[in-house]
Amino acid sequence: MDTNTTRKSKNALLWRFLRGSKALFLVSMLASALSALCDMLSPQIVRVAIDNALGGAAPTELPVWAVALVERLGGFRWLGEHIWILAAAVLAVALVRAAAQYGYRVSNTAASERLLKTARDSLFSHIERLPYAWHMRHRTGDIIQRCTSDLDTLKSFISQQLTEILRIVILLVLSIVFMAGMNGRLTLIALSPVPVIVAYSFFFYRKIGAAFLDCDENEGVLSAMAQENLAGVRVVRAFGRERHERDRFEEQNRYYTGLWMKLARPMATFWSVGDVLSGTQILLTVCFGAAFCVRGDMLVGEYIAFLSYCALMTWPVRMLGRMISEMSKAGVSIERIAAIMDAEEERDDGAKKTPDLSGDIEFDRVSFSYDSDQEVLRDVSFTVKGGTTLGILGGTGSGKSTLMLLLGKLYPLGEGCGSIRIGGVDIRDIDTAYLRRSIAMVLQEPFLFSRTIRENIAMGEASDDEASVRAASRVACLEETADAFPAGFDTAVGERGVTLSGGQKQRVAIARALMRAAPVMVFDDSLSAVDTETDAHIRAGLAERFRGSTVILISHRITTLRQADNIIVLDRGRIAETGTHDELRRAGGLYQRICEIQEEA
Repeated sequence: MDTNTTRKSKNALLWRFLRGSKALFLVSMLASALSALCDMLSPQIVRVAIDNALGGAAPTELPVWAVALVERLGGFRWLGEHIWILAAAVLAVALVRAAAQYGYRVSNTAASERLLKTARDSLFSHIERLPYAWHMRHRTGDIIQRCTSDLDTLKSFISQQLTEILRIVILLVLSIVFMAGMNGRLTLIALSPVPVIVAYSFFFYRKIGAAFLDCDENEGVLSAMAQENLAGVRVVRAFGRERHERDRFEEQNRYYTGLWMKLARPMATFWSVGDVLSGTQILLTVCFGAAFCVRGDMLVGEYIAFLSYCALMTWPVRMLGRMISEMSKAGVSIERIAAIMDAEEERDDGAKKTPDLSGDIEFDRVSFSYDSDQEVLRDVSFTVKGGTTLGILGGTGSGKSTLMLLLGKLYPLGEGCGSIRIGGVDIRDIDTAYLRRSIAMVLQEPFLFSRTIRENIAMGEASDDEASVRAASRVACLEETADAFPAGFDTAVGERGVTLSGGQKQRVAIARALMRAAPVMVFDDSLSAVDTETDAHIRAGLAERFRGSTVILISHRITTLRQADNIIVLDRGRIAETGTHDELRRAGGLYQRICEIQEEA
């Protein structure tokens, strides 16, 4: 992607995130502008009070309408006798400024939080629709870091720097205009450091951008490491690997901290140079302004007002430099967020068919590989008759789980790699959401959410009443186990089901799948953690309650597969044997050898 395309993508993404908050940001910018106008007005009132009302100087620098207004009130001498009027004017301006600042803070906070909410919603919704393969390539901790830290950086830049642009412009332009109207030479002297400040700000902007990217990416690595260790803390403790994992974390943390320390040097130089230049600007203004006053080239009120405008201008000039610096961080963050948002969502490409999925499942010359030249499946063909049970046996890496991922379109089957049909319809032409709703799949590693047993079983199904939950749990041999807990089905299972045993987690996952009563049911080695007796009870319950469903059982356990109508044996991505248990038992092949090994065990 070229630079222009990337910039357009980031701008479009930013505009999308601003949906619903643009009006509030505009209000905050206008309120900030009003506050800046008040800042500009106060020094002029002080100048009039000192030079014209009290000093008696001719109001040559004031606009005609202002002079006419004062004359209508009684003139500048009268104003000097009633100096409280000017004091009240300063107070009124201060009150207006305070109201403007209040409006700015309220509208800016509301806008920035709405921006953050829109961005989070958009990111979460988009991530949910990304392909299964994308999630396998990206670490969870890094994704979380982009959705939190990077979003906060973006929000801070927009709410704290970008919305101040109008205020900065007004302060700079009006300060220069008023200063030039009072003394052109002193204005040039006061402005002399500004080009240097802007130039070195751009220099640092280009220099520190790559450093910010490096820091951000390594924060993602650190977050992923922490997330992974917190999720696997039981494994770490069980194997006594606390010291090893702590050393790994500390090493990464040390490297990450070193990156920020390295970045701190140019940042410290950036702000220090800015302080020196700003101080130089004020020093030049004070010294030359005092000299002009002594020589009679400036009035005292003008000098005081000039110093006020110089001080007011110093802040926006510094702010401009800071904005350029913060732009580096925001640019890195928006690029990292855009990398997620630009990832292509899973699409059906016109597949809208919703056929009856209770028919035969056909794998026809299917070959597949995971982003490499090594094929996981090689020319695999078999048929599962509708309403029957298929058993799949094979060693680790033989392609058993891959078959089921392809069946659910979790990985797309490329053109020329064969076809998978259900009821005679290619799954490429079937609506993906409909297909997945019609396949109840229990994965090899069951995942439970940090909710109650009941919520994990129901998972938003329409028929989530007590009777349905208990019926599914009964088939999964979970009902008695759940009732044994003090809170029953309302027992919280903890993160990833940490409070349950491996077999209990598998049975919750099985009950969750049974809630769908789907025409196709897949159990990917999901009975491995239950005992043989429970395994038999679950299979008997499936055969009785879901007689019309097509069931696919993947297992290493012969006892789980022996009642299947047909069994296929996979070996290195190919079908080595196929037949019933009795046929394969007598065939003298791989299946027979596995039977003998398990019987001896």
